Amino acid sequence: MVWTPRVTVAAVIERAGSFLIIEEETPDGLRLNQPAGHLEPGESIQDAVVRETLEETAHPFQPLGLMGTYLWRPEGDALSMPTYLRFAFVGSVGVPDTSRQLDEGIQRAFWITADELRQRRAEHRSPLVMQCVDDYLLRTAAGQSWMALDALYTHSAVRDLNHGK
Repeated sequence: MVWTPRVTVAAVIERAGSFLIIEEETPDGLRLNQPAGHLEPGESIQDAVVRETLEETAHPFQPLGLMGTYLWRPEGDALSMPTYLRFAFVGSVGVPDTSRQLDEGIQRAFWITADELRQRRAEHRSPLVMQCVDDYLLRTAAGQSWMALDALYTHSAVRDLNHGK
């Protein structure tokens, strides 16, 4: 068996003390998450977070920095449970395109405070939801900056995957 983590991206977006969160239908029922999803063939990690945020919230997203990387695996049989490698970005959003339909399974996008989100922990898609918000709050309070986006490199051969479509 070859172990390959699933690469995901997430957008941590704060405005006036609230965070942009999505409510999505999952096999476990409705869950809360940051705008997030999987890296697709032919796209850079930055392109993936911009695309996922637009698809799930209808907001155009401008990544400002890489907040961190997170490795997580749901509890259970180690061989049957996938491991996720999440790249979490901080950034800002523009005005939502109200004519845009949200991705399948996304019920809504809404703003919520960290305390309100913390009170709804049982509804989180994964423990990474609160971990990312807490990390954002800690780093912001400490005056720490984010990793520059040019620290992420995408080789041209990755983008060449789109030419085969």
